[in-house]
Amino acid sequence: MEQYLKGMRLKRENIESYDRFPYNLPAVKKLQELSFHPSVTFLVGENGMGKSTILEAIAIAAGFNPEGGSFNFNFTTYNSHSSLDEHITLVKGVSRPKDGFFLRAETFYNVASNIEEMDREEFSFGGKVIDSFGGKSLHEQSHGEAFFSTFSNRFYGNGLYILDEPEAALSPIRQLSMLARIHELVQDHSQFIIATHSPIIMAYPQAKILEFTQEGLHEVRLEDTNHYILMKQFFNDKDRMLHHLFND
Repeated sequence: MEQYLKGMRLKRENIESYDRFPYNLPAVKKLQELSFHPSVTFLVGENGMGKSTILEAIAIAAGFNPEGGSFNFNFTTYNSHSSLDEHITLVKGVSRPKDGFFLRAETFYNVASNIEEMDREEFSFGGKVIDSFGGKSLHEQSHGEAFFSTFSNRFYGNGLYILDEPEAALSPIRQLSMLARIHELVQDHSQFIIATHSPIIMAYPQAKILEFTQEGLHEVRLEDTNHYILMKQFFNDKDRMLHHLFND
């Protein structure tokens, strides 16, 4: 299996202070290095632990636009990314990806708008950019449809794909469909690094799951993640959990 990114190291000697964002985030303060699975690596944990910030830094260091898109997207709607990418080193494999995409739920609207702008200005040299996303304006679809259309049509294989909370736009059925598509692309020599809260998406077989907590970073099984445990407890005895939730 191709492995385009083997890992990431934090250049701790270059960081002046851990008292300001993003260096004060729990995951960053205790980070030395990450190693990635050749196929699928998940970054999981509660909000505020730093997983999306670290994922963003990995994407930027790998050559992606901070707001998302493929390697050739170059636009800025609002410059809000951190400086973490300047303080990490990516450990790359021998092979280079032929394709790539940084797909993040919170800025996907900006990517869709940039595609329409490129097509209006005829930057695509003989064809419309939207053709590679399924041919229908992403703004004329629901958020979930547009997100899944991008995932289904624009990801070609032999690629590095970095996804930030893709479940935010997807129903449970679509999340299962995403698992099937991830598997197709993995078989076609692709590598994924995904930040997610979804136990469904985390269930991809043999994936590496890195859980971010206040204590730092740990590799865990799906069944040992806080997300899985909470969801299992809820559905095993939802009445009891709701009783305590509403009365406490």
